[in-house]
Amino acid sequence: MQRALIIGASGGIGAALASELLARGVDVVGLSRSVDGLNVTDQASVQVVMGQLEGHFDLIIMASGILAPSGESPEKSLRSIKQTSMEEVMAVNAIGPALVLAEIPRLLPRDRRSVVAVLTARVGSIGDNQLGGWYAYRASKAAANQITHTAAIEIGRRFDQAVVVALHPGTVDTSFTQNYPGRDKTPPTEAAQNLLGVLESLSPDQSGQFFDWAGKSVPW
Repeated sequence: MQRALIIGASGGIGAALASELLARGVDVVGLSRSVDGLNVTDQASVQVVMGQLEGHFDLIIMASGILAPSGESPEKSLRSIKQTSMEEVMAVNAIGPALVLAEIPRLLPRDRRSVVAVLTARVGSIGDNQLGGWYAYRASKAAANQITHTAAIEIGRRFDQAVVVALHPGTVDTSFTQNYPGRDKTPPTEAAQNLLGVLESLSPDQSGQFFDWAGKSVPW
């Protein structure tokens, strides 16, 4: 039986991914701050919680993140930038994935294909940015993309069957997007199916790239 690890399993997308994988007969391990005490912004917490994991995983998905600190919204202009808010968003969305990725190599099998996916966002694309705004969120996701790309290079040297990618899940109907009613939103179950479909289709020579929920390449 395949094994999967979901980081951020209590969130909307993370929970949907876990449920879909379980329905497919996959052995799923889910980690989150609310259930397991995994604080992705604290290296000691990441090392302790992930250090308790045993064996290898065929699929690892990093699905945690924030749009803005609690009670705040993404910045619409330069004058809206706040140091403390930007630090929190960068800590969760960029430093968090880096700390998790640092623990992943020992969890990957050497004798078969494995997939590591970090959920980022299209707004983290510098080339696709036509609207501006959302400084901290955009910057954090751009940083997460670079971290993922760099990790893919390093992991690929040791695990030639590994696929490490950044994924844009689309706008998913979760608490994460509840304050943006004007957007077309995908139900979490459908989003999970879309993402897993993309991950199933990827080969090791596509490692280090950035894809959306439909499997299309997203510009950096």
